[in-house]
Amino acid sequence: MPLRRTAAAVAVALAALAASPAAQAWSTEDRAGTAGGWLTRQLVGGDHLEIVFDGVAYPDQGLTLDLGFALAAADVARDGVERIGAWVSRPEVMGNYLHFDAPERESYAGAHAKLALFASVSGADPADFGGVDLVAGLTALKAPSGRFTDRTAHQDYSNGFTQAFAVLALDRAGGAPRDAVDFLAGGRCPDGGYPLVLATTPCTSHPDATAMAVQALLAADRPDDAAPGLTWLERRQADGGGFAGEDGSAEGNANSTGLAAQALRVGGRTGAADRAVAFLESLQVGCSGPEADRGAFAFDRTGFATGSATRATTQAVLGVAGVGYAALSSVGDRTGAPVLDCAGTPPGSGTTTTTTTTTGTTTTAASTPDATTTTDAPPAATTTTSEVVTVGGGGTLARTGVAVGPALWLGALLVAGGALVLALARERHVARRRR
Repeated sequence: MPLRRTAAAVAVALAALAASPAAQAWSTEDRAGTAGGWLTRQLVGGDHLEIVFDGVAYPDQGLTLDLGFALAAADVARDGVERIGAWVSRPEVMGNYLHFDAPERESYAGAHAKLALFASVSGADPADFGGVDLVAGLTALKAPSGRFTDRTAHQDYSNGFTQAFAVLALDRAGGAPRDAVDFLAGGRCPDGGYPLVLATTPCTSHPDATAMAVQALLAADRPDDAAPGLTWLERRQADGGGFAGEDGSAEGNANSTGLAAQALRVGGRTGAADRAVAFLESLQVGCSGPEADRGAFAFDRTGFATGSATRATTQAVLGVAGVGYAALSSVGDRTGAPVLDCAGTPPGSGTTTTTTTTTGTTTTAASTPDATTTTDAPPAATTTTSEVVTVGGGGTLARTGVAVGPALWLGALLVAGGALVLALARERHVARRRR
């Protein structure tokens, strides 16, 4: 190979390395940031998540949007949010999500609301997202009562999440309709919490739905209606700081605790929010855990399970970061997927939890095919021996080992540089023989 072609090939290889996601990795001790980096590395093809049913993988638009919210809360991977936006705005992806590919018959309020909110968070226009007016589509699904419902030939899956997401999305898009806010506020249960299943008797308060309703009411400038929900959440909090879902587990889980911590922080209940964050931090995999799991959150203290980790981490990040849906924005966030900085901490620090197999029940409260869900127990999953590291406060994790991102980058540079040196030497040797 001629010398100039060799040098050019190495230069192209170096440029490709610089543009690759691995090269963009940077190290941090920030808890939310490391979780955001882990989430980014779970994206299939770099832009979406999938759900496997009966051995077949299907795109999971709802959970993908949740991951986008988490990245915005963590202030990382702006490029990841952009890739998610490009993917979900494809006509075939968005059409399946909003209408299940049958717009003349099907239109889902929860999907419209979550996607409109994501558009605002990502800096796009929800009234013209991929050529679709999500604001108009969502508003068209509002009943005279103010409730947002699905237009469907099948079951209406709209619920408390749907109403809260709709109020949040429309508030950011110019203002939530008064009757929609009134319907949300009027659904409060006698004990002060808010229900997941709307307009039923008896009214049953739900921690996840209450956390969402509180944030929506605060965004709509209804603090008096949000206050009873915040007080209900404080009463519901376990001694260890966690929040349990419908499963009634004593200690709590990452999903319910993440949403509750987020709402409590936004609502000014700082003490309760701090205790919830401390519980969440006890579930995060640190430097003494497997490298591939570092930054992720376990669903609960029984141990780390890959089947529930992605959803657990998306909502845990919201609580740790403490940024409400009304203020989330990925605009100006740093690009790249950070890794946990593990340089300088003695190996083996932290608390190790070992589990084998965990079986639980998953409660889905989603409008099909939206993933506005509440998960009260992890799905049946095989858990590997893992380490959930409990470290002191301050928003950082303990460190052990070597910073992987910089080491990989340096190694790639050395390999590429070595190739260039060898090529130069070979070229000179050949040139000498030709004289």
